[in-house]
Amino acid sequence: MKGYVQDLESLAVKNDDFRRVLYTAEHCQLVLMALKPKEDIGAEVHQLDQFFRVEEGSGEAVLDGVRTPIRAGFAVVVPAGTKHNIINTGSGGLKLYTVYSPPNHRDGVVHPTRAAAEADHEHFDGKTTP
Repeated sequence: MKGYVQDLESLAVKNDDFRRVLYTAEHCQLVLMALKPKEDIGAEVHQLDQFFRVEEGSGEAVLDGVRTPIRAGFAVVVPAGTKHNIINTGSGGLKLYTVYSPPNHRDGVVHPTRAAAEADHEHFDGKTTP
């Protein structure tokens, strides 16, 4: 079957990996993320658009220096070229998913920790989910 149909909220809440690529299409990519207390994704700028949806926990979205509290149910849209970060400010895990458009990571990549993600200098290689 082409496409992806799953209970995304449940998958996001159960995920403990820093980054887990679920599905890669030609023009977008679905990725789960989990941040430990006081952990962040790391300030970054992409030349692509990105969408975040928080499913559990609380934190801060930082877009071009503007800090906004976020919690379960919040969405964050990051236009291309925007310096951004997501920070877990809560006492439990911050569980979320993100959609990159176009894809940003290798299909199927799993980084259990932020350190593993930083050590793996991978990028999207043009291969989509079969």
